[in-house]
Amino acid sequence: MEILTLGSSSIPIFTLMYTFIYLLGYFIFFKNWDTEKKPDASSCLISIAHGTPVVILSTYANFLHSQTPQHHFASQNTPFQTLVFDFSIAYFIIDTSHYLIFTPHDRLFIAHHVAVLYVFITCRYVVGYGGFAILILLMLAEVTSPLQNAWSLARYRKDEVAAAARVYRGLSPYFYGVYTVVRGVFGPLFVYKLVVFYLNGGGDGLVPMWAWASWMVVIVSAILLSMLWVSCLWLNLFKERSKMRKLG
Repeated sequence: MEILTLGSSSIPIFTLMYTFIYLLGYFIFFKNWDTEKKPDASSCLISIAHGTPVVILSTYANFLHSQTPQHHFASQNTPFQTLVFDFSIAYFIIDTSHYLIFTPHDRLFIAHHVAVLYVFITCRYVVGYGGFAILILLMLAEVTSPLQNAWSLARYRKDEVAAAARVYRGLSPYFYGVYTVVRGVFGPLFVYKLVVFYLNGGGDGLVPMWAWASWMVVIVSAILLSMLWVSCLWLNLFKERSKMRKLG
């Protein structure tokens, strides 16, 4: 799979791949879905194509690919790590385009995607260092992708298909729980270690202050927004369960 050098980019190839998957979902897999829900379901499809594969690729890039892996938060990006960045950059380009076209009012998600693109692009193309830590954060962010996408697809169809409603109700607490632990515990712990590393000068001469400081602002903001989002989901779940108990 090592088809690229450090200076080359596979973004055009991966962009075409995600575009094809999105269109496959829109015109084939979800062609009979409600017109308003087809774009969101197609977005889920490219998220599936990105989420679990990028966790595997990041693990391989960080820990298995090199015979002498660089486990330093500010180590130079390896060619395979840059490939993983391109894989993710292409995904976020297509998914951001989806939001701009179909849900331009969803400014929060658009801002999130643009911020993530900023981190990936600067780390990959401008700084060239620090990719090891960024890919660990990407792994933590995407490890819940299978649950989230299954939950999202079930949520889109729960009012029309009884089986989807059962999946949605049954999966919700498990998805919320795993998401809360990963984003609310493991993510902040790793970010804390990363901030301490940079504040103690670990990135001096390798990752400039403007880069790591801006990355931390984006990452911390993303974690806070994620926790706000899942907190709202928990609140709605408790309200729904309470309402069902009263009706029952």
